[in-house]
Amino acid sequence: MKNKLLQFIFALLITLITSAASAQQLQISGVVKSSNHIVEGATITLLPDTLKTASDAGGYFKFNGLKPGNYEVLITYLGAETYRKKVTLKDQSISLAVSLKYEDSRQLSEVNVQDTVFKQASGNLRQVEGTAIYAGKKTEVINIASLNANLATNNTRQIYSRAAGINIIEYDGGGLQLGIGGRGLNPSRVSNFNTRQNGYDISADALGYPESYYTPTTEAVDRIEIIRGAASLQYGTQFGGLVNFKMKQGPANKPFEITSRQTAGSFGFFNTFNSIGGSTKKLNYYAYYQYKRGDGWRPNSHFDQHGAYVHLDYSISDKLKITGEYTYMDYLAQLPGGLTDQQFNEDDHQSVRARNWFKVNWNLASISLDYKFNDNTKLNWRTYHLDANRTALGILDFINTDDDGGPRDMMKDNYSNYGSELRVLHQYKLGGTQTNSLLTGVRVYKGKTLRSQGEADAGSGPVFEYSGAFPSSSQYTFPGTNVAVFTENIFQLTDKWSVTPGARFEYISTKADGYYTKRSSPYPDYYLIQTPENKVNNRSFVFFGVGTSYKPVQGVEVYANISQNYRSVNFNDIRVLNANARVDSNLTDERGYTVDGGVRGNINNFMRYDVSVFYLKYNRRIGSVFVASDDYTVAYRFRRNIGDSRNIGLESLLEADLLKAFTQGISKYKLSVYTNFALIDAKYVNSLDKSVLKGNKVEFVPPVLFRTGLSFGNKRFDVSYQFSYVGKQYSDATNTEFSPRAVDGVVPSYKVMDLSASYNWRWFTLSGSINNLSNAKYYTRRADGYPGPGILPSDPRGYYMTLQVKY
Repeated sequence: MKNKLLQFIFALLITLITSAASAQQLQISGVVKSSNHIVEGATITLLPDTLKTASDAGGYFKFNGLKPGNYEVLITYLGAETYRKKVTLKDQSISLAVSLKYEDSRQLSEVNVQDTVFKQASGNLRQVEGTAIYAGKKTEVINIASLNANLATNNTRQIYSRAAGINIIEYDGGGLQLGIGGRGLNPSRVSNFNTRQNGYDISADALGYPESYYTPTTEAVDRIEIIRGAASLQYGTQFGGLVNFKMKQGPANKPFEITSRQTAGSFGFFNTFNSIGGSTKKLNYYAYYQYKRGDGWRPNSHFDQHGAYVHLDYSISDKLKITGEYTYMDYLAQLPGGLTDQQFNEDDHQSVRARNWFKVNWNLASISLDYKFNDNTKLNWRTYHLDANRTALGILDFINTDDDGGPRDMMKDNYSNYGSELRVLHQYKLGGTQTNSLLTGVRVYKGKTLRSQGEADAGSGPVFEYSGAFPSSSQYTFPGTNVAVFTENIFQLTDKWSVTPGARFEYISTKADGYYTKRSSPYPDYYLIQTPENKVNNRSFVFFGVGTSYKPVQGVEVYANISQNYRSVNFNDIRVLNANARVDSNLTDERGYTVDGGVRGNINNFMRYDVSVFYLKYNRRIGSVFVASDDYTVAYRFRRNIGDSRNIGLESLLEADLLKAFTQGISKYKLSVYTNFALIDAKYVNSLDKSVLKGNKVEFVPPVLFRTGLSFGNKRFDVSYQFSYVGKQYSDATNTEFSPRAVDGVVPSYKVMDLSASYNWRWFTLSGSINNLSNAKYYTRRADGYPGPGILPSDPRGYYMTLQVKY
């Protein structure tokens, strides 16, 4: 009896253990396909637990360790309809065969849908992305993972090689700052674009000083989105449009992934980039730390940079997700200064400034909420705070004079900005079967810049302290407030034709409160007299725009739009003491409009094209004129309202995989070729300054921009070549050919070539590049202040090698 009881208990335990093990081993798995093609990278969400994963290279996914119960499988993929399937787990695992259906043509033609093996580096945004509308607008996407470029140095001409009509400032070999402009707008520190990271501002002060001293490291960027000037109503009224850096997230199908990249190169360059990321149940995380240093190719050019970033998003439910991010960047750089034309021609390697320094510290935090009311209505609310500063220390005096020692000039800025933006997107049907989309939003922004300038340490090192009891030149507080309400609506009139009107209301208040100083006499025994200054400038207005899109056949889209533009005067641009530059105190705001239109599409999934024309009208344009006496004893750049200008241009991009075309998609290799070509005619049509003649060329506008390249390889190796040509441009509105102080004059045309190669084996990737292959001698900027003044020579030939480990 006793033995039978023991046998029964033992059998019961075995049954319980087996049942528990079986329960723990229950899984839901499947294979995702679309039109008999494997789909890699689809996002699979398992509800109600909100577990997430992604389909692998074979389209396979699975969820392990599930308990019996009711579940819902939710699968999303770019350009495809959302797949939903309710399943019940009992005592056996379930395997699904999923076939995704693509959305109708109005949702597809702006996306370059193709296999994931050889994804093109360029693309377009869809009509609707998240809580944003891009229908009928000039949009560009740069897919970083598909570029064979020098990411460690943020090599701008390689990274933006597929963005049509982009003018680039190249003087920073370490990639510390970004300088790009489109359609004839000044590229200095991206000041004519609204620059964002994951949808929130990263510039110093969006109202008072819209320049970017922080540039996201491209090694952590997933893609770069560019929306041109006539598409900016939902982001602001600026002429340039938007540049948005979409940062990487942790992989959806791994709990942990680590990437380590080590780069060494010419001129003492070293970069270490290390990131971790992954997904665990409802949490996705990604973080990186970066350090890079370099000695520069010219004397007095050393830099050290530290950077870090953390991204956490948590799905509270299948409707609500919260995301938090923090960005840190700090660098110290010694600036070699500019050169005169004669110095550049004699030896562009030399430096005549040994006491110039630049320091930046950036802290950027954000939190956002995404809520999905239902399949048709969603909300995004993002709030952010910037706490940052930058300090420039050195000699601002004319570059054609020697630095004989003595006190240096220091300019220091502190930025404290808060912003919050709420967006709601609702899709609806009105009197038919077509889906319309309505976007409404509100933005509240409050910025404050503390700016001071005065004499500082007389030594040669980075000692960032004023020498007197107070800044000897000026000290100001520049507060600014912005409230904006915007709306756009896609009216889908037919399955091929849509019209998208939009409007934006802006209230802007900018203030200046502080002092500037004057000498009591011109003699050595002078004392400083503080002159207080207080200004307030409040204004409000409504701007409008409308776009249209027509898709005659699958894969072809004709688009056009027009939008009003506006750019305000910034008080903190006015009160700067610089022997090379002066500013008109009567500056007024700039207004104008942008019109563009074009055709884009795909041919048999092997070639993508986008050809467009634009017209940019700029009224009371603020620019620079060269002012000089007959003997050049007095010469400076004068910033004022120059007059009315107009820019007319053609922009085109063609990218094709020739082997895919010739072999009808069966080749294991790729031979990708792209051509990026732009023609711009920019002139002043009305002048407010006697030194600027009607018909003068607009400054910072090369009439020809041409970049082309090819890439050959497969999933394991890749070799890429790029050629760039940029035409002659002027640095001021008077079209000065030469000035002895080198602040103004021409920027000659130049040609640059780059060569890159990479090889991948399991966890390891070895890549290298030769930048400026032909060792061209050129420059892209004449600066009137930091980091000049004078000509800033661009980097000569450089060699770089990167070893990446990814596990």
